[in-house]
Amino acid sequence: MANTMSAQGTNQAASRLTPVAASGFDWETITVPGVAVLAAVGLFALFCLAVGASPLGVFASIYKAGFGSWYSWQNSLVRAAPLMLCGLATVLPIRAGVMTVGNEGAFVIGALAATAAGLATVGLAPFLCLLVMAVAGAIAGGLWIAIAAGLHHYRGVSAVISSLLLNYIGLAVMLQLVEGPLRDPASLNFPATLPIPPTHQLGKLGDSRIHFGLVYGVVACLLAWFLLQRTVWGMKVKVVGGNPQTAKLVGIPLGQVLLSAAFFGGVCAGLAGMVEVAAIHGRASNAVSAGYGYVGILVAFLARQSPLRVIAVSVILGAVIASGGILQREHDLPDATISVFEGIVFLSILSSEALYGRLSWKSMIGGGNDKS
Repeated sequence: MANTMSAQGTNQAASRLTPVAASGFDWETITVPGVAVLAAVGLFALFCLAVGASPLGVFASIYKAGFGSWYSWQNSLVRAAPLMLCGLATVLPIRAGVMTVGNEGAFVIGALAATAAGLATVGLAPFLCLLVMAVAGAIAGGLWIAIAAGLHHYRGVSAVISSLLLNYIGLAVMLQLVEGPLRDPASLNFPATLPIPPTHQLGKLGDSRIHFGLVYGVVACLLAWFLLQRTVWGMKVKVVGGNPQTAKLVGIPLGQVLLSAAFFGGVCAGLAGMVEVAAIHGRASNAVSAGYGYVGILVAFLARQSPLRVIAVSVILGAVIASGGILQREHDLPDATISVFEGIVFLSILSSEALYGRLSWKSMIGGGNDKS
C-alpha cells in the first residue's frame, strides 16, 4: 500500500513539474512571460513620456547600444557572462523548492576569495593560478548560498530574508578586508587589493573584447541543464522542489538535495565573481559589486528557471545594461533609468504568476484550467 502511494505521489509530482513531457510543448512558458514583458514595455514607455523622452527613441537607442554593431554585441556579451552565472544561482535552488536572493553576496565573496587565492598563487603558472582562483571563488560562493538554504531547512528561517541579509554581510566583509589587511598601499583614494598580473588574468576570445568568462557562463548553463534533465540528482531535485512530502515518502534526503542545489547555485555566483575580477577589474574593490547578482534574479524569473533560456535572457539583459551610457548622451536620462526598466520588468514578471493556467488553449475554449 505504501509503495502504491509512493508511486502515485511521485507520478503526481512529476506531472506537476514536467507538464511539457505529459502534454507537449507548454506554450505558457512563452506566452505568460511575453505578456509580462509587453506590459513592462508599455509601463516603461509611460515613464519615458513622464520624464520628457520619446519612448520610441529610447527603445531604438537601447537596441543600438546592445545589438546595433559588432562593438555593441561585444559589450552585451561581456555583461551577459556574469548574468548567466548569477541567473543559475537562483535557478538551481528554486528548482529544489527554496527561493534565495543571495546572488550578490555570493558574487562578492567569490570575487574576494578568488582575488586572495590569485595573489597567494601568483608565482604559479597562469593556468594553475586561474584554476585555483576559480575553485576558491566557486567554493566560497557555494558555501555562502548554502548557509541560507541550511537555515531555511533546519531552522525554518526564511531563505529570502537570510540570503538578502547575507548580501549586505558579504559586501561589508569585502570592504573590511579591502580597506584593511588586503589593501594595496598604493590605492589611496580608492581602496583595492593588490592587482592580479595581466599574465594571470582571463584572456579574450580572438581579437574581440569578449573574455573567456562567456565560455564559463555558457558551459555552466549547459551543464546545469544536463544535471537537471539527465541525471538521478536532477530528478531528485525536481521531486523535492515539487512535493517534499512525496520525496520524504520515497526516501529522498531533503536536506542533502536542497543544500547541494543551493551550493551548486552559489558555486555559479562565486565563479561569476571570479570572472569579474580575473577578466574585468584585475583586483577586488568596491567596483566589483556592480549589481549582477540582483539582475541574475530577474534573469532566472524571465527564463522560467530553465538553464538553457538563461543564456538567451542574459544576452538580452546584457544589452539593456550596456545601453545606460547612450541613454545619458542621447536622451539626457540618468543611468538609473535602466534600473527603473529592470524593476518594472521584475514586478510584471511577479504579477504574471496569476496568469498561469488562464492562457492555455483549454481555458480559452472553456475546457478548464487544469495544467496537469
